[in-house]
Amino acid sequence: MAMPKLTLDHWLAGPLGGMLLAEERAMVAASLECAFGLHCLQVGDWGGPAAFLDCARTRRSALVAERAGPGIALVAEAAALPLQSDSVDVMLLPHTLEFAPDPHEVLREAARVLTGEGELVVLGFDPLGTWSLRNAFTRGGCPPGIVRTIAATRLADWLKLVGFEVGPAARYLYAPPLASLAAARARGFLGRAGRRAWPRFSGAYLLHARKRVHSMTPVRLRKRMRTAVIGGVAEPAARRIT
Repeated sequence: MAMPKLTLDHWLAGPLGGMLLAEERAMVAASLECAFGLHCLQVGDWGGPAAFLDCARTRRSALVAERAGPGIALVAEAAALPLQSDSVDVMLLPHTLEFAPDPHEVLREAARVLTGEGELVVLGFDPLGTWSLRNAFTRGGCPPGIVRTIAATRLADWLKLVGFEVGPAARYLYAPPLASLAAARARGFLGRAGRRAWPRFSGAYLLHARKRVHSMTPVRLRKRMRTAVIGGVAEPAARRIT
């Protein structure tokens, strides 16, 4: 299912959406500092191409979404990318799983498309956070169109099942989703207090995973039985103990 783009874009352009994108851009920029390569792909139009792809350290970057729009390089479903296997070095999934009909298929497709040791960055809302609580009691959702929220621990398990090594969750968004708290000073105070007092109950998290490469372990074959030569006469193989 595609994101309700017009409604979502309008929400992201508002005070809450702007606060959220500002925090997430800082989180993604820090996560991508050591993620290099040729291609970086953002799957899902969350904030447009300028929100995160400017932070990429790769030579090229592109945005894939289910609807055409400004800055979108490829129109495709997140669970069926028309790309070669092992062709992308870095992939971003900013809340993409929360809008997808089948998040497992999206993760399997990410594992297929990423190169060996490729990097995957996923953003998600925590089901126990205040943002998920407001989403549950807001008509149309907050942000609008979200189908589900996924706990960081559960998502880490899913990623491991499809072949990723997963780092610890980086948590953020401790300020509740109130427009009156959009000021940087208020967000900064609540962020510092939340990390000290209730670090588990953040509004959102970032998971950074790396695609595992399974190397082939050479199996040493047993040496062929050789005929022993004793005094110039071949010893019958049946008499030898191996």
